[in-house]
Amino acid sequence: MKPLLHHAVAALLCGGALLGATAAATDTELERFAEAVAERHDLDPEHLRTVLAAAEHDERVLERIASPAEGLPWHEYRDIFLTKERIDAGADYWAEHRELLSQVSEEHGVAEPVVLAILGVESYFGTRRGEHRVLDALTTLGFSDHPRAGFFREELEAFLLLSHENAWDPTQPTGSYAGALGKPQFIPSSYRAYAVDQDGDGRRDLLDNPADAAGSAAHYLARHGWQPGAPVAVTVSAEGTAWRDALAATDRPVAPEHTVDELKELGVEVPERLDGDTPAALIELEGAEGPELWLTLQNFYVLTRYNHSALYAMAVHQLAEALAEERSE
Repeated sequence: MKPLLHHAVAALLCGGALLGATAAATDTELERFAEAVAERHDLDPEHLRTVLAAAEHDERVLERIASPAEGLPWHEYRDIFLTKERIDAGADYWAEHRELLSQVSEEHGVAEPVVLAILGVESYFGTRRGEHRVLDALTTLGFSDHPRAGFFREELEAFLLLSHENAWDPTQPTGSYAGALGKPQFIPSSYRAYAVDQDGDGRRDLLDNPADAAGSAAHYLARHGWQPGAPVAVTVSAEGTAWRDALAATDRPVAPEHTVDELKELGVEVPERLDGDTPAALIELEGAEGPELWLTLQNFYVLTRYNHSALYAMAVHQLAEALAEERSE
């Protein structure tokens, strides 16, 4: 990849300074990071120093990551994604890409409305992919005092590699405040690990290619254990209070650590169609009319591997159901 030269960076590099870098990182920190990444992956350290010098501190990233939408009550979060406008847009996208979504579903074993709902929640079907430069977001977070700064430095490294592998100008891609990019909003490490060349054109393009975007979202779910045709979640009721001991946290992947029979014994009223030995979890969400109790299954857990929030997984699940219903009418 040909080195990029920021208009004032070349002169600064001659003196060993990285003055264009994010305010949260020192010149020495960025230089050491560039050299370590270059050594690990046999890349040009001068080029990496140039790229990192072009990063700008993005205070909005720190503000937004401190108050994510996943911190809202469920009924407010739901109202963001389960709108008539989004459902109508999804129906139009489905009609436009009917053959593609059918092929993706058949190849990867993930139902069409689920793939569509991922794209709908993540980027409004590719139309809202984020306004932050990925380089800025990841450098800002990676060299901040954020508790997961180490994770974001790893993602910055993955982004530099991704840019090298795809011959991108790394100062150009934009994405979310957390550095996710493309129609399915993959963080760079997921892009490198799970993106697929769905249409066989020799590229894995999640930024502009609808086929690769849909195929990669489905591939991600399949690789994380999606069960074709299996349910995602069902609303339930319960008696007594013993069931509360089984409630799963909603801010991390909701693993099905109980069985349906075990939850029944705790007072949960479970639909008869679910076998007693089916792995399941129990979550409680803040509905507009009061608490909602949900029995979640393996496929719900897979959705929380895409985004660790149970609110996110439930939004995808309910949007998928709404899209399927819209198409059947």
